[in-house]
Amino acid sequence: MEDIINQLAQAGPDIEALRAARADARSNAQASFKALLEPENPGPFSYGERYAVAAFSAGVSQSSQAAEFYLDLLADETSPQVVDAVRRAIEHGVSSGPYKHGSFLVFSAADVGERLAAAFDWAHLLIFHPKDASPAAIGHLYSAGWAEDDTVSLSQLVAFLSFQLRVIHALSVLGGQSPSVPSASRVEGVTDPGWQVTDSVVNEEVVGPAGFVNHSLGWRPWVAPLSKEELTREQREALIQPQRIDSAYFRLLARDPAALKARTLTDFDIFYNTEGGLARADRELAATVVSRYNGCEYCASVHQARSVEEGGDRAAIDRLLFEGVEADLGSSKWDLIRRAALALMATPFAFGAKHVEELRAGGFDDQSILDLVYSASFFNWANRLMLTLGEAELPKRFRK
Repeated sequence: MEDIINQLAQAGPDIEALRAARADARSNAQASFKALLEPENPGPFSYGERYAVAAFSAGVSQSSQAAEFYLDLLADETSPQVVDAVRRAIEHGVSSGPYKHGSFLVFSAADVGERLAAAFDWAHLLIFHPKDASPAAIGHLYSAGWAEDDTVSLSQLVAFLSFQLRVIHALSVLGGQSPSVPSASRVEGVTDPGWQVTDSVVNEEVVGPAGFVNHSLGWRPWVAPLSKEELTREQREALIQPQRIDSAYFRLLARDPAALKARTLTDFDIFYNTEGGLARADRELAATVVSRYNGCEYCASVHQARSVEEGGDRAAIDRLLFEGVEADLGSSKWDLIRRAALALMATPFAFGAKHVEELRAGGFDDQSILDLVYSASFFNWANRLMLTLGEAELPKRFRK
């Protein structure tokens, strides 16, 4: 199959050459599509449901070309009535974000059935306000028939699309196109959707951080991770690094091993391939900016430290953590990275030709711009998993 990102971005030879310099990121983004949209054995999470969620996610994000692509795939799996129902759900769900402490949009089971309606509720939460996730939101999925493995795959799918759609958009801009992204108002929903925690949800009391911190944090899941003893050979291999078996987060994602493996290899090439392009400290800065805005204390704690370890300015990083994403980062280069990363976060996508022009004028070559796009976009994937499948925990040694 043709590379989906290149296809939907209408990538020319120059963009294809840039992506070839991060060949593992390119091939494993495609492998993520395969694992999440077209796995050999989809199980209870059917192809039709996967395409419906993908079309919905692209549509409410106003990525019209991607939405039509996924709607075409959906049409091959189901009836015109279902496709029309998904289109109506998209029209109902178009919004702007990301935001925090907002209202929840709830979709009608009368149109698409209880299970898919709950998936749309979940996808809308992940796309527009993942910080508002809770054990009750997981319970809502379980009550609609989503088991643990499929909840992980569903979350990976929506989070992956948050990466894929941003990369597609940014590559179009970088290639000289002017993709149309209409403005959108925030759609209003309900403050309390009435979702309840179920017995299957991990709902332990957690002492979370009071805000963003410049030290390590723990993380506790709401969906039960697999035990070390339960892991199959495929799931162990999907961890890539054997020491990750000690992490509840990675044992949780191992419920969908193909998706975990492809995601991890995408991550490694984006952040650790230092053959040209953006400096490591700058890539980690982009990850920290995105995490700071999305409200992911855990991801911010990890990647602020990595930026500093790679030579980033400790004082500037602390201002970002403690003052917010509008803080003065002390250099024109980091300010350009901050502004571009924030534009890539916006839904509908705000990254445009002016950002490319500013980055080029600031000394960024196109490989560095692609690395920035990848780094910021990837953490729109990572944050949505961390924020919606569990929560950050303050280690005991930092508690007063």
